[in-house]
Amino acid sequence: MQAQKTTGERDALVTMTGTLNGVPVVAAAFEFAFLGGSMGSVVGERFVRACNTALEMKAPLICFSASGGARMQEALTSLMQMAKTSAALSRLARYGVPYLSVMTDPTMGGVTASLSMLGDINIAEPGALIGFAGPRVIEQTVRESLPEGFQHAEFLWPVARSISSVDRRE
Repeated sequence: MQAQKTTGERDALVTMTGTLNGVPVVAAAFEFAFLGGSMGSVVGERFVRACNTALEMKAPLICFSASGGARMQEALTSLMQMAKTSAALSRLARYGVPYLSVMTDPTMGGVTASLSMLGDINIAEPGALIGFAGPRVIEQTVRESLPEGFQHAEFLWPVARSISSVDRRE
């Protein structure tokens, strides 16, 4: 597959365990260069396994999202991942395991509608495009121009109080 050759990854989500300032953590990161970071069955399964590992370790899960949304090539199977990942995050919440969601540019579609907005803490990088449908689709649907910066982290922060805008170097 071309995306595997280009990125050196087997799919669009990489997961790992490690420590952050001596605290054990489980981390997941989307590779946007792999089919636009789209969420298909492998991505969904990897994310659920990362949740299970975090639950077993009682360690926080940190996810860095960069995605165009659900993987269209997988049709309904990719859409099922929204429910699957949301259910896994619900288990983390039930057992008090923290989930930190970091949204990078772009974080769109089914990834936004599921795992990216469900963090105990949601952080977005400055300027990150975040939403379900893209601005052009929304403008064509509502037949109105959107405000400047619509769907960018800074625009969303005052509306969605659960999102903070933080540069990744901070």
